[in-house]
Amino acid sequence: MTKDQPPHLVNAEINLADATCPNREERAHGINVYYGKASELLRDARAGNLKQCDRKFQQTSGCTLNFYLTVRVNTIREAAIIYHAPVGCSCPSLGYRELFQHIPTSMGMPENYDLHWLTTSMNEKDMVYGSTDKLKAAVLEAQRRYDPKAIFILTSCASGIIGEDIEGAVNEVQPKVKARIVPIHCEGIRSRLVQTGYDAFWHAVLKYLVKKPQKKQKDLVNVASMLSYTWQDRLEIKRLLGKMGLRVNYVPEFASVEQFEQLSEAAVTAPLCPTYTDYLSRGLEQEYGVPYFMYPSPMGFAGTDGWLREIAKYTGKEKEAEAVIAEEHRKWDPKLKAIQEEFLTIKPNGEKVEILGALGQGRLLAQVPYFDELGVKSSAAMCQDYDNLIIDELEKVIQQVGDFEILVNTFQAAEQTHITRKLDPDMTLTCPFQGSAYKRLKGVTRVHALRGDPNLWAQQSAYAGAVAYGNFLLQAFKSKSLQQTMKEKTADNYKAWYFEQDNPLYFRDNDEPVVS
Repeated sequence: MTKDQPPHLVNAEINLADATCPNREERAHGINVYYGKASELLRDARAGNLKQCDRKFQQTSGCTLNFYLTVRVNTIREAAIIYHAPVGCSCPSLGYRELFQHIPTSMGMPENYDLHWLTTSMNEKDMVYGSTDKLKAAVLEAQRRYDPKAIFILTSCASGIIGEDIEGAVNEVQPKVKARIVPIHCEGIRSRLVQTGYDAFWHAVLKYLVKKPQKKQKDLVNVASMLSYTWQDRLEIKRLLGKMGLRVNYVPEFASVEQFEQLSEAAVTAPLCPTYTDYLSRGLEQEYGVPYFMYPSPMGFAGTDGWLREIAKYTGKEKEAEAVIAEEHRKWDPKLKAIQEEFLTIKPNGEKVEILGALGQGRLLAQVPYFDELGVKSSAAMCQDYDNLIIDELEKVIQQVGDFEILVNTFQAAEQTHITRKLDPDMTLTCPFQGSAYKRLKGVTRVHALRGDPNLWAQQSAYAGAVAYGNFLLQAFKSKSLQQTMKEKTADNYKAWYFEQDNPLYFRDNDEPVVS
């Protein structure tokens, strides 16, 4: 950012000569501590007044290595992972291995698929003397054992603290292996915004894997997908674009190394989550001239209409897009109308149902307008973090649905419980991996599923997903057994005085310690 630029603007230039990306704090003025009106957040962001604050009380939160990278890199076909870390950092791979085994091969899951990873198992001695020899030996073993086309090296807090020379080790061992070595600088300590992990991954992909285009494929659309879009979402996106005569280059989950190499040949890069896709999209345009758009996302009817039309602009498929949109509306409009009408019966006099959602900032932009489309009200939302990549779109959302309370935190269950108790919405939505449980008689359910969920009712993308999730929310209002059991059988998580506070955030003075 230059001295003359307003503080809310984001420097879009990507330097692939660097080992990794800047943090989201640096690149987009990101924070993960905030509570107030969305309009106030927007005002402070535009004025450059947002500051990252510390908490007196800090619960466990996301890690750029394990939470945001393990699941994505693990699934890449023809590849192996090396955790340059203590052995515990590789443990989530076991959980994700189980998660994906529930997807049947009849739905496109690769047959005989398994995850391949090793760890350098750093110990106390390595922290003193370094462990690049272990890293180089692990690369050679990965090549011998799996014969992959790519070997991803995931760094950790341990390797970051001692300043391990990852690039030096890679340059030394690369001539000895056939696989392309891809180091990803995803130390958990490098950023308080887990979204930095997205950028670190895409920086490595752009730097080491993407090739110069041999030819441009006018019918190929890059779609970068989050873990929280299900397998059914993947199939639905493929179906819709297929009806327009287009092919999807789906990355990163279950993509081949060749798919990454061909990212430069696509006609356009289209987002499911703009926050997740941002760094990749900017890099592909900057380096290879691949155009992109960031909004809208294919969630809800209006969002999906806009998403398909944007893709059509870059692929010359305007007529095909309009035909698909018309056909899908004929099929799904009556079902959406039935959902809207049923929501009006939940509260007396047609009063709108209030929903409190726990969202990533990409979903914040897509899901809050979708709730408005359903005929429900989002008087508040919880967002994992915020950065200025979404500043203009946040303003559009406020203009569309009105102002709302916003709590910015990364998996802080106490804060989520507080805002739920204070605002008392008709339905509160939780992220499956946020660990929050609410002792209340009103509705509680999840805000989304995970990639490993292959059920039709779990999808949320496009027209079919809008109807499926609308019905899912209605079902959650009807089923109260979980809430009743928790109310009767469990104790309160927190003391009464905590809920008497107006604000769920407890800021730390500079001389106060952090309690975890």
